[in-house]
Amino acid sequence: MEGSTIQLSSRQLELLELVKRHAPITGEQLAEYLGVSRPTLRSDLSLLVMLGLLDAKPKVGYFLGNTYRSSGEPLQQFHALKVKEVQGVPVNVPDSLSVHDAVITLFTENADTLLVVNDQKRFVGIVTPKDLLKITLGNTGSAAIPVSMVMTRYPNIVTLMPDDSVMDAIRKMSLHQVDCLPVIMSREEQAADPEVTGWVSKSNIIRMMADFAAAGELEEPE
Repeated sequence: MEGSTIQLSSRQLELLELVKRHAPITGEQLAEYLGVSRPTLRSDLSLLVMLGLLDAKPKVGYFLGNTYRSSGEPLQQFHALKVKEVQGVPVNVPDSLSVHDAVITLFTENADTLLVVNDQKRFVGIVTPKDLLKITLGNTGSAAIPVSMVMTRYPNIVTLMPDDSVMDAIRKMSLHQVDCLPVIMSREEQAADPEVTGWVSKSNIIRMMADFAAAGELEEPE
């Protein structure tokens, strides 16, 4: 597995140092120390929590996370995993599938989101439980509506490519406040209706980070 250096930003390192000195500390207090607004720090704090460098407890504040404590120093690098090494198998459904059958598929496949493909098996959109709930509430005939009528259509969807780094996936999830992202083939090669090759979820990444920490594969900087 190839390795590369992943640098935390100066603000992220400063956040770690503030939490180290003042934990427990709230997001509002951190923003006050840094002279910025609370929303400005949201993506930085989400990233640090996802990496295990910080832990957060509602109504209490932020603490140093297990990854930070186990390494003894803020992590500034870890092995550069690519998305294709951690992606899962997506739950694909045809765009002609009815809303009724989509709901059943969500339960039977224990899926949070369905990836929608056309007749050529190309990625055209996603359907979430929220999408299905909105169309079915108060609409007695909604069960027969095809998912193509309720899905979020590509390219209005945040995606990953197989050779993107896992760090890219973490940043996108934090920035766009989503829990999972579809993996598609190169956008340059398939500008329209790309082939979907996988799915990366926040829970997958958290499990992977926990496994790395337990195995001692996350290295502290020299």
